[in-house]
Amino acid sequence: MKLIVNKKYQSHSKEILNCIDTFDEAGELLAKGSRNTIKIFATDSVSLNIKSFKKPNLLNQFVYKYIRDSKAKRSYEYGLRLLEKKIGTPQPIAYLENYQGLGLGTSFYVCEHILAEYTYRDLVQNPNLENKEQMLRGFTRFCVKLHDEGVEFKDHSPGNTLIKIVNDNYQYFLVDLNRMNFHHQMNFEQRMFNLRRLTPKKDMIAIMANEYAKYYQFKSEEEIFALMWHYTCEFQEKFQRKQRLKKKIKFWKK
Repeated sequence: MKLIVNKKYQSHSKEILNCIDTFDEAGELLAKGSRNTIKIFATDSVSLNIKSFKKPNLLNQFVYKYIRDSKAKRSYEYGLRLLEKKIGTPQPIAYLENYQGLGLGTSFYVCEHILAEYTYRDLVQNPNLENKEQMLRGFTRFCVKLHDEGVEFKDHSPGNTLIKIVNDNYQYFLVDLNRMNFHHQMNFEQRMFNLRRLTPKKDMIAIMANEYAKYYQFKSEEEIFALMWHYTCEFQEKFQRKQRLKKKIKFWKK
């Protein structure tokens, strides 16, 4: 077993380890998917958000021990890098890797739990959301900051940005951090491609293009909109094809 705890939380190491040890029986379930489970654990000093990663297949058990960092370790280290760049993400607290035989077994990422009012998905699904445009423009400025810092967030999808209201202002936090690239700089195509998964709504893309253009002086608003919309449509077409294929497979399995 390998447990790494943030220096700020060293005094809570035993408590963190206990939460991980009792993960299956205790904690408040926040999300459960086919691959990962997230639970919240309340402590005296901080609310812990603990993500349990599914045990990898045999090949990846070996890969994640000897060749590539585990998802838990990447989440932790990428979170620290984001905070160094003053990019919002829940405070990384710890990660734990359990080894078995020649490879990695289970692993856990622990961060501070942020109680946010919205995610970007709410902007997409609720057209009547109060201050929607204000939040969308703030989110776009957040994306410009990401790109200016060379951060390619590869899971830049609607549920992976939290939006929290603080003193009548909106703050943005990235979650699900294990897939990122860090560049010296990102070119125009990389920036627009990175935003392709967020929304299929043309009016939202238009607002984002308008706001992005205010802070990216190398292209016009029209050029930004055209490429952002092109990559969005391209992604949506591929996504819809996959959905249709899944439905066909389910039909033939019946």
